[in-house]
This record gives sequence, C-alpha cells and structure tokens, in this order.
Amino acid sequence: MDSHTYQDKNVAVFGLGKSGMATAQRLKTGNAKVLVWDDNKERRAEAKKLGLKLKDLTKGKWSPTEALVLSPGVPLTHPTPHPVVGLAKDAGAQVIGDIEVFLREKEDGKLVGVTGTNGKSTTTALIHHLLEHAGKESALGGNIGTPVMDLPQLGEEGTYVLELSSYQLDLTPSWAADIAVLLNITPDHLDRHGDMAGYAAVKTRIFLRQSEAGTAIINMDDPICAAIAEEVSKHSRAKLVPVSVERAVDGGVFVVGGLLEDQSGDQPWTVDISGIMSLKGRHNWQNAAAAVAVVSCLGLSEEDIKAGLEAFGGLAHRMELVATRDKVLFVNDSKATNAEAAEKALTSYENIYWIAGGREKAGGITSLEPQFGRIKKAFLIGEAKDSFAETLEGKLDYEVHETLADATAAAGAAAMEDESDSVVLLSPAAASFDQFDSFEQRGDSFRNAVEDLIGEAK
Repeated sequence: MDSHTYQDKNVAVFGLGKSGMATAQRLKTGNAKVLVWDDNKERRAEAKKLGLKLKDLTKGKWSPTEALVLSPGVPLTHPTPHPVVGLAKDAGAQVIGDIEVFLREKEDGKLVGVTGTNGKSTTTALIHHLLEHAGKESALGGNIGTPVMDLPQLGEEGTYVLELSSYQLDLTPSWAADIAVLLNITPDHLDRHGDMAGYAAVKTRIFLRQSEAGTAIINMDDPICAAIAEEVSKHSRAKLVPVSVERAVDGGVFVVGGLLEDQSGDQPWTVDISGIMSLKGRHNWQNAAAAVAVVSCLGLSEEDIKAGLEAFGGLAHRMELVATRDKVLFVNDSKATNAEAAEKALTSYENIYWIAGGREKAGGITSLEPQFGRIKKAFLIGEAKDSFAETLEGKLDYEVHETLADATAAAGAAAMEDESDSVVLLSPAAASFDQFDSFEQRGDSFRNAVEDLIGEAK
C-alpha cells in the first residue's frame, strides 16, 4: 500500500520498529522525501540497507516538513513530549502515526477498530477469523501482527480489522470507523495519558466521526465504558450495540452461563460456547460477544458465525491449548505477565498444576489468593520464585525449580498421575525477561518441554 499522498513532500519517520520500517518503505516507494531515525543502531543499519535516508531527527533545525510519523511508543504529550515532537511542530509537521498514513491511502473496504485495556488481540483475531471462515475478504493488522502499511488494498466488500492501542488512537486524528469496539478500561499507561480521565478520553476517540451508518459496540459491564456508552448514545449518530457477560442487554449480544445470545439483528439466536476450549473463561466470553456483534453487523449469518466460533483456535501464548494427554490439558498462557492476567486463566480451569514465576511485577501474586482453591500444586521458577513461595507458604502446596523445562516435567508428571481431569497451566503472573527474551520465547519453550514430556510418556 504505497503512500502517494505524500509524493514529493518531506516526511520524517521516528522509530523503526515493524510499523515504522514498513511505513518508511511505503512512503519511499510512493516518492515521498523520507528521512528516518531510530536510537537503536541495528535498526538504523537495517534501514540503510533498505535504501532509506538516515538523519538524526533529535538534533538541529528541520527543513519545512509535511508530517512526522511517530512510533506509538514515543511520548506524545505525557509525561513530557519527546524532543522530536517539538522539532517537528517547529518545522510545520503534523505529528501522526502509521494508522493515519494508512487511512489516507485506503481506497475501499469497511473499517473495524477494536480497543480496550485487555482482550484486544483475541477479539480482533476472532473477528478476522469469523470473516475468513465465512469466505469473506478480510485483512488483520494494527497493534497485532501485520503493520497496516503492509496490508493489501481490499475491494468494496472487504473488511480491515485493526487492533488499536491508546497510543495509536492518539496519533490518528482522522480516525472514523464503520464499526468501533470498546472492550474495557482499567488503569494502564497512565504515565502516557496523565490520569484515568486522560486515558479514557483517548480510548473514546475510537467512536469519533462515526456516521449514522456506523456501529459502536461497547461492553456494559465496565462502569467507565458504560458511562461512555451513555455519552455515545446522546451525541453520536452511530448505532449503539451493548455487550455483556453479566446480564441480558436489549438489542445487544450477551453471554450468560456460557450461552451466547445475539439480539442485535432482526432475528435473535443463541449458541452454547461453554465447550469451546479457545473461548474458555468470562473474559473470552466478552471477547466472543463483541466479535459476534461486529460480524452480525457485517451481515454474517447465524450458521456462519456458529461454525466460525467452533473452528477458532485461539491465539498463541494466550490460554493456548498446546497438547492433551489422557485426562490432562497443557495450556500455554505465557502472555499472562501480571497477576491480573493470570487470574483470567486460573478462573477458567479447575484442578490446576500451575507453573508461575519470572521477573516479578508490583504486587506479586497476593491478589490471586481467592483462586488458590483451584490449584492442586504450584511449580515456581525464575527471579520471583522465592517471593511467590513466601506468598504461597501455608496456603498452597508448591515446589521450586531452576528452569521452565524442569517445572513443566514435574507438573506434567504429577498431573498425569492424578486420576481426575487436570490442567498443566503456564500462566506466570510475571515478566519473562529474567530467563527469556520475550513471553513468546517463554511460551515456545513450554511447548517444547510439553512435547518432550509427552514423547517420553508414550
């Protein structure tokens, strides 16, 4: 998707991660005059190999510039703007992100945006899956997977499904979605938005400029989101579709006791999703309700939606079922890097052999004590093992291991000796950076350890 909007114009790109690099390349092939910079020497070297022109954008006065494409991770306003923001404004540049560039180049197709503190990735992926499973043209990108400037041009019947962080919404002044989804708002990124009011205000931007043909899908179980829904119903021309996992909501989609009901269309219908492994837990029921609301609005039939839900495999490292052995499930939830995230997995299963630990986050695992009754035994690893052991002492049986492979082997052996249905769950409630480069690498290591264990047990 080349960027012809900026042809023959000066454009700066600051931050050369996946999205920044993709945007810089598309701007260049669209004949923009592109200057790029990243504090990381390796990324600068990669950009140079790709024929991009390097300039330290943090130093000196700029020539008149049309736009600065800023990496979402670079402070725009709080706690203070990055110096490059001031230099860009002095040069007359509009400060934007890659989503803004994409919107100016997109020729056709519907636009679906999904935001929220938690659940964005699963909901976005599920929407895309349901569309593709029904044979519809769909492209998935944004804060998940493919950078938006690497997405193809879609036809009139196609749908772009974008996961959007608050940082990305902050950098997309012309955002206007056909369908916008708000899942929840809990304290996060407050250093970047000042306070909860500032954070909520940025999230609310996902509903800006929606037309009367648009749809706003909002989780009514979250009090902040419910207040936003009230404002949307008063001031927006878009249709409001509520979702809930606590109660029935008129004209919306809700899941009660695992039974999903869609009342958003002319003919209400229901489906039992309680047995779908990739949608275990109330948090995933919320994700499913929001996704169903989206695809119903896009015209998918009840039959297509039911078939797509059954076929959804879930996301890697997010309560991912990696193997089964007799009565034992092996679940990779390596993405759970704090207690709040781990709680979602712990509340989804019973008789758990829990692998936890890593680099501890503030608060540790004290908040998980109400879930200890679901855990048969804990297997602790990483820097947090001693601290976690202290929390568990006298409340839960545990043992300590030096490596994830050892913990997996021990947990698997114990679970396979258990006569009851059980779950070996990697849900660390801690960051991965003490022993791994990323939560993905940690999850892959768990998967390999499970494969070794099952192979030896045959």
